[in-house]
Amino acid sequence: MMETLIYEKLDKKRVKCHICHHFCVIKDGKRGICSVRENQDGRLYSLVYPKVIATSIDPIEKKPLFHLKPGSSSYSIATVGCNFKCSFCQNADIAQMPSDYDGLIQGRDFSPEAIVKETIKSGCDSISYTYTEPTVFFELALETARLAKNQGLLNIFVTNGYMSTRALEMIAPYLDAANVDLKAFNDKFYQTYCKARLEPVKNTIKKMKNLGILVEITTLLIPGLNDAEDDIQAMADYIANDLGCETPWHISRFHPCYNMMDRPATPVLTLEKAYKAGKAAGLRYVYIGNVAGQSSENTYCHSCNALLVRRAGYQIKNFLLKQGKCPECNTIAYGIY
Repeated sequence: MMETLIYEKLDKKRVKCHICHHFCVIKDGKRGICSVRENQDGRLYSLVYPKVIATSIDPIEKKPLFHLKPGSSSYSIATVGCNFKCSFCQNADIAQMPSDYDGLIQGRDFSPEAIVKETIKSGCDSISYTYTEPTVFFELALETARLAKNQGLLNIFVTNGYMSTRALEMIAPYLDAANVDLKAFNDKFYQTYCKARLEPVKNTIKKMKNLGILVEITTLLIPGLNDAEDDIQAMADYIANDLGCETPWHISRFHPCYNMMDRPATPVLTLEKAYKAGKAAGLRYVYIGNVAGQSSENTYCHSCNALLVRRAGYQIKNFLLKQGKCPECNTIAYGIY
């Protein structure tokens, strides 16, 4: 265990966590919404430091990140727990483990030093804090990211964007990129299906961009819940106008899982309509994910439409950028290459 970095002591041995936007007030002997931070006699502890539940060497495209060293590998880590309660959770076996199994915490001790050493040994260019919300293992992520940066590695958050401003400011000097889930564009969806709110997510994304972090957005389109044409268009307009037209948007296909088995997979036509909405809003880079054989996984120059990167699944088939520029018109492509 490790004492939580950002929290406030209250009366009667209560504490207030400041890691994420839930700002949980926790009584002695109880845990916060994430189920991995526990008040022990008026002190708040992370129960998952340094208990890593999952590690993997992944293609960077799997995050998905298409504009950070395409074709490179990222050493991916996670602990159990999450501060969202998404009924469509795709990694519920680890993310919801403590909630679903009476507080169960599993994982093996894996120190920040060991994580960085293993990343270098494996030949990866980056470390991804992923599979569940990295904010819940913030202390482990922060310490690892500091060490990784000193070794010339890149750091990536795959996140729901619900971290507190203070937590973001602490990790920002070491964070190179983030893929943020923008799960819907109405607050009711967030409250009903994620047990969270929309506005803090929007604020986090905007602040990430202002801090110079490379940001890509992912939206899982779920039939009948967040796929209304007006909502999709509003989301596309928001990304283009508030975040910048260079911000990549990944539109991902839903498949039934966890507590949402009552809906079919997203029709490809819905994904294609969302793709067109993104392009119509002026977004330069729009991608369709979780559908085999989609040419919309490719990256094209936003100026002359020349092919820059051809992808097939998580594999790079052609990489045509020259020092981050289009080989045809010399236009700079958004990203880290």
